[in-house]
Amino acid sequence: MAARILICAVVASIIVLAAPQSAEQLVSEAKRSTPAGATFTVPAAWSMRAEANLIVLTPPEPDSHLAIVDAKAADAASAVTAGWSAYRSDFKRPVKLMTPSPARDGWDEKKNFDYETSPNERAVLRALAWRAGETWTVIILDGKEPTFEKRASQFGLILQSLRPKGYTKETFAGRKALPLTPERVAELKSFVEASMKKLGVPGASLALVDGRRVVYEGGLGVRELDRPERVDADTLFMAASNTKGMTTLLLARLVDQGKLRWDEPVIEAYPAFKLGNAEVTSKVLVKHLICACTGLPRQDLEWIFEFKNATPETSLALLGAMQPTSRFGEVFQYSNLMASAAGYVGAHLYDPKLGLGAAYDKAMQDLVFTPLGMNSTTFDMARALKANHASPHGDNVDGTPRLASMAFNYSVMPHRPAGGVWTSAHDLIKYVQLEIARGKLPDGRQLVSEQNLLMRRQPQIATGENQSYGMGLMEDKTWGVSVIHHGGSMAGFKSDLMFLPDYEIGAVLLTNSDTGGMLLRPMMRRLLEILFDGKPEAVGNVDSSAANYKAQLAKERERLVLPASPDLVARLAGRYSSPALGELAVIKDAGATTFDFGEWKSKVASRKNDDGTISFITTDPTNTGFEFVVAERSGKRALVIRDGQHEYAFTER
Repeated sequence: MAARILICAVVASIIVLAAPQSAEQLVSEAKRSTPAGATFTVPAAWSMRAEANLIVLTPPEPDSHLAIVDAKAADAASAVTAGWSAYRSDFKRPVKLMTPSPARDGWDEKKNFDYETSPNERAVLRALAWRAGETWTVIILDGKEPTFEKRASQFGLILQSLRPKGYTKETFAGRKALPLTPERVAELKSFVEASMKKLGVPGASLALVDGRRVVYEGGLGVRELDRPERVDADTLFMAASNTKGMTTLLLARLVDQGKLRWDEPVIEAYPAFKLGNAEVTSKVLVKHLICACTGLPRQDLEWIFEFKNATPETSLALLGAMQPTSRFGEVFQYSNLMASAAGYVGAHLYDPKLGLGAAYDKAMQDLVFTPLGMNSTTFDMARALKANHASPHGDNVDGTPRLASMAFNYSVMPHRPAGGVWTSAHDLIKYVQLEIARGKLPDGRQLVSEQNLLMRRQPQIATGENQSYGMGLMEDKTWGVSVIHHGGSMAGFKSDLMFLPDYEIGAVLLTNSDTGGMLLRPMMRRLLEILFDGKPEAVGNVDSSAANYKAQLAKERERLVLPASPDLVARLAGRYSSPALGELAVIKDAGATTFDFGEWKSKVASRKNDDGTISFITTDPTNTGFEFVVAERSGKRALVIRDGQHEYAFTER
């Protein structure tokens, strides 16, 4: 078992500035401050209790809290000890890992403390120590995974808005953007290339547009590890959820054609549409299908484990058993299956004679890809894999980049309006050009009306401070200028597209590694730094992410036994079954243990948890981290897997 790091027990002196108060119930979002003057935003419907140096914020679910404590302390560990003492004096958990974060937004020092928990607790336990001058602000996250998953955007709002007293945030508002000259393009390329090396990303493709004109498109690195073929502007990558914006572009064109309305109830446009809740079903309009605002939670395990016989029709049918976990329009909850439904409903209206999948593929080709000249873009997996394409990569449990299997990525094809497109930087930048040109093609023709193009960017739900989700597109005003963007994530592929509509500047970045996800946000920051001569933060952000990722990986590795412990494997059944997730076969071969789900498989490691339970964790690149806890259900051996808000049991056959 890994050595444990205990919290420093040095007693810190506490700032006592405020008298105890009763809990305040917030009717609407509101600005508040700590006794020491740090400011933050409290989400609507949360309660706030203040006493002495302590503020406790509680969402509508009483099982979770975010506490903020002002403290004077010699160091971060001492400040955290003081924070727990003020909030929960009986807290005794050992620290699992302490990692630093870059000093940003007026904070001179930031440290993160993660604590040991066991999976059956479903506990979130974390402390953050942020220092401004001599004063520490300690943030304690204490609660349950389902609540933190459901209200992630609201917890994010609090943390993003928390700033030290008197700090004025950097803003690019009102500044003139510098042109993307060859020298500035070279700076951005250099940043991407250096970041790839730090993060272990084998290949990436990049394209840039300025003033509606493509000023660069090209590739960096290789299409596949240990092979010489280089990435270029025409190399195909899975763009994953960047499909969503193109799907809503299809809907915008159908609105132009009078085939549907944004405010049309979906059950009128497609009467077979059904969610697990009849009331929510009746409320969903076309614009809500891809707004992440209906209250339906992320529920991906059901389609990424069981997809061999899945079809677009079964994709829609899955929604019929899904229940909302928040009120309509209350919080941001991302649903891939709802986005999938958006594409299929639109496709049915485009060509009701075809099956949903064929209709969607035809509609996207006719109304989006062909008019834009996206000649290589496709949903045909076989076609993509025969062409100039990038292969997926991920790190093994020891942090070494490895080529990964494509098997997992076939899971998205029955739900492809949410994330199944293969595209290149050369093609995808044409889509960004259309967005920047407000629906006009390079020859001046209006492909889609400006009104319906822009409707997709209108905020439907807040995702954080100065951040919102529209319809398959996000708007981020963190730095005082509007950036429209969206990320994409499938196994071994991470991507982002972004554009500044007020400046007619945009970019796309496609990568062929899971670790490419750590490059996406810094890429946006670096682009803005170059355009507006901003503070140089992006490089430090990548360095911090890379270092913390490696530290977290090494800490997790300490407790893993790989190959899985034979005595623990011996207790497993040979086959398991789940009504929702399908079959699981336990394969023992040459000392290794593999969990085979039929559609894909992975070797597993074993781990003994602090509460005495046993977990088996998948370890193959891009499939790393699926955790199965040994359990019993109705007298049978079982393996339990969870996502943020759901639990599934595989029971022995």
